[in-house]
Amino acid sequence: MDDNFKHSQILLLPEHMEQHNHNYNQIVITLSGQTQFDIDGCGNIVCAGQGCVVSADSEHTFSGIGSNKILVLNIPPGDAAALEGIGNEQSSAVFQRSEKLFSQSSYFRLDSQAQNLAHLLGSEISAHPDDRLLSKACSDTLICVLQRHFGSQGEKGGRNRLNMDALDQYIAAHCAHKISVMQLAGLVFLGESQFYLLFKEQTGMTPHQYVLKKRLERAKELISQSQFSLAHIALSCGFSSQSSFTQAFSNVYKIPPSRYRRSNLYP
Repeated sequence: MDDNFKHSQILLLPEHMEQHNHNYNQIVITLSGQTQFDIDGCGNIVCAGQGCVVSADSEHTFSGIGSNKILVLNIPPGDAAALEGIGNEQSSAVFQRSEKLFSQSSYFRLDSQAQNLAHLLGSEISAHPDDRLLSKACSDTLICVLQRHFGSQGEKGGRNRLNMDALDQYIAAHCAHKISVMQLAGLVFLGESQFYLLFKEQTGMTPHQYVLKKRLERAKELISQSQFSLAHIALSCGFSSQSSFTQAFSNVYKIPPSRYRRSNLYP
C-alpha cells in the first residue's frame, strides 16, 4: 500500500460532482451538512449521521451540498493488518464478517451512540491528521461497530422487526428524490433481498408500493393545506411529471388531484 495511504481522514467535499473508483473498500460517514453520492447508478443524499459503503472498484460520483464534513475510512480488501493479534479461528470469523460488510455497496444510518463515536474519532483525526497509528485505530474501531450492526441484524434474521419510524422519517425527508430498496435496507443494516422479504411480511406491501403510498399521502396534504401548483407538488413528492402524478393519484384515490383540490375549496 502507498506510504501516503490513510486509513481514515476528514474531508470537505466540493460542490461540483467528481467521479472515480479505487481498488480498496471505503466507508463514508457524513459528520455535518449534506453530501450527494451515486454508487453504481444508485444515488442518494447522505445527511449527517448517515453514510455509505463503497465496495472496491465500484464506480461512484460525489459532491458536497453547501458546508459539509465527512469521515472517510479506506480499507484494503482482506486487510491482514486489521486482524493482527487475533487467533486463527477468530481471524477467520472477523474476515468473513468484513467480507460480508463490503460484499455490496449500500447506504446506512448510524444510531446515536455510533454517531457520537464517529464525531469523537473525527475530532481526533482532525487534530492529528498525520498520525498513521491513530488513523488505523480509528478506522478499525468504526469498522467493528458497523460489523456489529450488520452482523447482529443478519443473525436475528426474520425474527427481527423493522424500525418503521426510522424508515418513515427517511422517506419523509427524501420524498422529493428517488428512494431505492438499497437505501432503505441500509438504514436497518440489511441486505436488499432480506429487507425486501421482511418488509413485505411486516407491511403487506413491497417497498416500492409503500414509498408510493407515502408520496401520495404527502401530496394529498399539500393539495389540501397549501396553494402550491400541482406541478410543484408533483416534483416535491418525487414524481417525474405532473401527468405521472395525476395518473398515480387518480388510480389510488379515484379522483384527479385537480378535482380533489376543488372539492376541498368548495365542499
